[in-house]
Amino acid sequence: MSEQIEGEKTGKFNLAEFARETRREIAKVTWPTRKETFVTTAMIVVMAIIFGLFFLGVDSVLGFAVSRILGMRT
Repeated sequence: MSEQIEGEKTGKFNLAEFARETRREIAKVTWPTRKETFVTTAMIVVMAIIFGLFFLGVDSVLGFAVSRILGMRT
């Protein structure tokens, strides 16, 4: 433990210790199940489609309104 504190004070970088700490932290992660991953991905795809259609509609309406205001025929 004192080696870590000394290393932090002197700014030394120990690659082996970094790898060990990284493995310890990764072991603590709660990974999602396959089902959770699928459901989350499906929700993101559906929301992207919904927002895409919404913005397509807004863009079309605003484009039509601006073309009418400017006297353009489209």
